[in-house]
Amino acid sequence: MIKPDQLVDPAVRSFVTAVNSGDQEAFHATLTPGATMSDDGSDRDLTDWADREIFSSRGHMSVEKQTDDGRSLIVDYRNDTWGEMRTAWRFTVSDGRISRFETGQA
Repeated sequence: MIKPDQLVDPAVRSFVTAVNSGDQEAFHATLTPGATMSDDGSDRDLTDWADREIFSSRGHMSVEKQTDDGRSLIVDYRNDTWGEMRTAWRFTVSDGRISRFETGQA
């Protein structure tokens, strides 16, 4: 596993760290205003999705692999709702913050 502090892209590193610590304020600080996301190819409301899939269900990312200058990850993701699953995450970074992320089963 790759430790969050070893992730290459600073915005992605902050995102993973915020998810793993359950810090909603830090999570939202990693995002640009109007940031968007998709889950398994369907666009979702980011705030609602993050609350349900990350924060109220104690989500955690264990990073297996990073590519694309640290903006694409393969992650063992777990939460209290779904258990653990292998997922892919792709991030678009603008001015040092995440403007979009896409996740889905890997």
